This record gives sequence, structure tokens and C-alpha cells, in this order.
Amino acid sequence: MRSRASLTSVNADCKLESIEMTIHELGPRVTSVWEGLRPVTRKMLVGALQSSGAGSITAKPQKFSYDAHADWEVSRLLTALDEQSRSSDVRLDTNKLTEIKQLADTCVRVLEAQSASAEVFIQLAERAIKQNDYNRLDRLGDHLAERYSAGEIAEIVRQTEMPQIRAIAYETLAMMPVPALLPLLDDPLYAGIAAASLEQKAFEFESDEARDLLDQFDEENRTDGQ
Repeated sequence: MRSRASLTSVNADCKLESIEMTIHELGPRVTSVWEGLRPVTRKMLVGALQSSGAGSITAKPQKFSYDAHADWEVSRLLTALDEQSRSSDVRLDTNKLTEIKQLADTCVRVLEAQSASAEVFIQLAERAIKQNDYNRLDRLGDHLAERYSAGEIAEIVRQTEMPQIRAIAYETLAMMPVPALLPLLDDPLYAGIAAASLEQKAFEFESDEARDLLDQFDEENRTDGQ
């Protein structure tokens, strides 16, 4: 059997095609998703693979434009890689499992550095919890506070079924300024989440502004219910 170079051992002059040859050996599902990526997304991931081999984590991805479609593409590739890594054939092939892990870790780094999507946050957080990687979960919580909108964080609360993720999202909302939460009270989808966050902010963080707004919200709900 021929020896295969690690995905991250490619040098700076490595062609995209040579990396794709290795990826095509990772299974039909991974190959299908990879071939469906836009060229700019493939180049971004190849750059991230090369930079991770050189010790730099985010320098390469930042040189490429990143949009919502790239977010979806990288997330979808990560899902395919995780699914493939659980197959019995792959688990018996140390080289292939290592290569899948390298590419999956690259996808995670790109998503952590760039994404502000509720769905992607849940995907990454669930993955960290399953791997008992609570340092990564803490970093994800930091990204949530730095990069995500109040509406997107409320969407995380609405979508997730995991109490650990819901607690992180609620705590992040409770630490946001009251004006950032105010629009959520007018949205039937998020009003209850916003009210719970204001309650946490009012009593755990002793915010008079949050308490006053919560009292006003409760009063308006009582009036509307009469």
C-alpha cells in the first residue's frame, strides 16, 4: 500500500489538485460534498490546511472573502466528515481517520473564526460537548458575545435541545445591553426568550434598567390579555 502524506504536511507550493486527490480517498460522501464546493471555498480550505501545518490558524482563511454560502458549505463538509469518521471501515484505517480529523479540524477553525450563524454555533457546540472539549465550548461562548447579534443568539436558544448550549446563549443575552434586547420583545418568536434574559439580567446582574423594562413588558401583556 502506498504511503500517503498528511493533509497538513503539504508545502506552500502544493497544488489544489494534489490535496483533492487525497480528499477523494476519504469516502464518497466527503468527495461529493467537496466537489460541490465553490472554487473560492475550496481554495480557502486548502489555505487553511496549509497554514495549520505551518502553525498559523487563521491567517489564510482571512485572505478570502467569506459569506453565508461559504458558511453553509463548510458546515456541510464538516457534517460529512463527522459522519464518515463514524463508519466502521474508516475507524479501522488509521491514516484515513487521521486525514478526516485534520480536514474536520480545519473546518472547525474556519467556522469558529468566521461564522455568526445560530445553526453553525449549535453544530460546533454539540460537537465540543460530545468530545468533552469544554475549553473549546468556552471559546465558542466568547465568540458568541463578540460576534453574534441578539436575534441570532435568541435563535440558538429556540433551536437547541441541549441545556448547556441554551445556558450559554441565555447568559450571553443577559450580558448584552438592554437596548439590544428590546427589539426581541416585539417579535412573537423571541419575546419569551428576551423576557427570560431580562429577568436574568435584572436579578443576577442587578440591572434596574432590565427590571423596569421587564415590569413594563409584563404590564403590557396583562393589559393585552384583558
